[in-house]
Amino acid sequence: MYKVMVITDPESADGFRLSGVEVIEVEDGEKARAKLAELLDDDMVGVIAFSSEFTPFIDERTQQKIDRIYRPIVVPIPSKKRVNVIGRADYLRGLIRRAIGFEIKLGEGE
Repeated sequence: MYKVMVITDPESADGFRLSGVEVIEVEDGEKARAKLAELLDDDMVGVIAFSSEFTPFIDERTQQKIDRIYRPIVVPIPSKKRVNVIGRADYLRGLIRRAIGFEIKLGEGE
């Protein structure tokens, strides 16, 4: 079974850990880019979610690799600083629909 990995800042890490996924805490974008590049070569990783605040640090070579490979799936997760709760749910719903081809209900009233 493939692992789900999350690359995020220390402030958000515990919330992801509570969901049961493996979390890598990074302090800055350069460390996030390095960890992402490392995980792209790990055959046991199926999904890599990373905080969208690190997106500007992804170099062109790494982005090309993400676009070229089929696994792991790389998903930017909006930080709570940037997206309100409703926008975050819509964003996540769209990512899931794109990844699996189905729309799912994320919670009551969604």
